[in-house]
Amino acid sequence: MQAMILKQSGLPLVLEEVPKPQIGPNEILIKVRVCALCRTDIHIIDGDLTPPFFPLILGHQIVGEVEEIGKEVARFQKKDRVGIPWLAKTCGQCEYCITGRENLCDKARFTGYHEPGGFAEYTTCLEDYAIPLPFSLSDEEIAPLLCAGLIGYRAYQKASPEKSLGLYGFGAAAHILTQIAIAEGKEVYAFTRDGDTKGQEFARDIGAVWAGNSSDSPPLLLDAAILFAPVGHLVPLSLKNLKKGGRCICGGIHMSEIPSFAYKDLWGEKSIASIANLTRQDSSAFFSLLSNISIHPQITVYPFKELNIAVQDLKKGKIKGSAVIRIA
Repeated sequence: MQAMILKQSGLPLVLEEVPKPQIGPNEILIKVRVCALCRTDIHIIDGDLTPPFFPLILGHQIVGEVEEIGKEVARFQKKDRVGIPWLAKTCGQCEYCITGRENLCDKARFTGYHEPGGFAEYTTCLEDYAIPLPFSLSDEEIAPLLCAGLIGYRAYQKASPEKSLGLYGFGAAAHILTQIAIAEGKEVYAFTRDGDTKGQEFARDIGAVWAGNSSDSPPLLLDAAILFAPVGHLVPLSLKNLKKGGRCICGGIHMSEIPSFAYKDLWGEKSIASIANLTRQDSSAFFSLLSNISIHPQITVYPFKELNIAVQDLKKGKIKGSAVIRIA
């Protein structure tokens, strides 16, 4: 099969012929249709997250069709449409797994990091970690929901805004979450890179009641803020914009250092928390929610061989919403 390979941090991915994967008794073989590009992929390519080995096949927002099933597989049949997210495996026995926090499992393995990902014609997945997908959205539209959507939803649950929600970094996750929050009666305030007027216009088009620079203050104090931009100095800035009891949620897997800030900006029972990975329960709850809410992910589709162009466009902030790579 063909796959885009990361051979060294900091270098472009290379298109190569590699062996088609074989499945175990509890696995399914997926013919990949599309795979969305995630900011985490960029962190791995750049070396912000150290790859566990080379060469590596990235990609963890995978939509495909089941081509083969292992002899013990019961949940799926051939031709089923499935989604493959970041979480690929957990131990099932540690204190985190047995208390519903498998996202924190120390032995967890992740798609496109420990396990071969979706920037390839085929990949495999344990049946218990694959997601049956609804048919209300196209392959291209549903792909970014498998990480940007899921991580955004987990962050949203943790933020639990009563009315007002600030989103720092208005990309794939934020534009999906904005639609969900508005459908639930929340007001969204969008913060973009300073001077990014196109990004601010995009946020208002999606439904944000206000959009401005990350260094700006919104017209009112907010119940909660979620940081999708991996920029540490946004933490103290967001704290200044929160009400007493407000929550600052850091949604990224990587972030630059958080500078020191005055205790008075945290005082008043404000809190800072991070989001780490996701659980299978997140997937079930999220897609159940989408059965009652209509959302429309904004996507830019790239052919498989232009994956490196998509990487550069995402790094330069040229993409509105999500970049999706068409594999099949």
